[in-house]
Amino acid sequence: MKSIFITGADTGIGKTVFTCALTSTLKSSGVDVGVMKPFATGIPQKNGFKSEDVELLVHHSGVNDPESLINPYFFPIPTSPYRAAKKLGKTIDVDLVLSSYEKLQANHDVVLVEGIGGILVPILRDYFVADLIKDLNLDVLMVTGTKMGSVNHTLLALNLCKKYGINVLGLIINQTDTEGYVMQELEEDLVSLSGIDVICKIPNIQNGNIMTISQILQKDSVLSKL
Repeated sequence: MKSIFITGADTGIGKTVFTCALTSTLKSSGVDVGVMKPFATGIPQKNGFKSEDVELLVHHSGVNDPESLINPYFFPIPTSPYRAAKKLGKTIDVDLVLSSYEKLQANHDVVLVEGIGGILVPILRDYFVADLIKDLNLDVLMVTGTKMGSVNHTLLALNLCKKYGINVLGLIINQTDTEGYVMQELEEDLVSLSGIDVICKIPNIQNGNIMTISQILQKDSVLSKL
């Protein structure tokens, strides 16, 4: 199994929870798995890692890699890396991200790289998450939700992947809205319209329990599909 980039059709649809669950599933299967979140933004935590997402990834992977490798860039305001860097007067060096990934890849069998927001979130003025995926030379798993509009958002993201020449391994449907699409119908539409398989459907789970989701991934034999 190769390293994978986890992106989303939108923001706030469970990328981190899914990545943690996949990490836990790989670890329980005996895989030495590393984690990376190149860019994180938001309100910093008072203790531990600056980013709550990064802390979750580290907790469920059990890695002891330096925070500076796992999360080269953290900006303490909730916006895109491009806007955050501009607002804070910071400079983003993409080569630092690429070299950090190479070091993590050398230390682990597999590295799961979680993106920030959707695939067209800006990192530099003319450099987006999609460009980062290309530079990392990684295949993609895309998480999508179930709210109305998810078909549109997902197809737009998939079409952009196609334009960039990014290989999408599969889709994960996370039931973010119990009053939105019926998951089975959403799966049928997405597969029919995109030709990309749905490798897992995650029902709405109270508090997004990661271990429960990991059990779903094992039940659905997700690792055999990657």
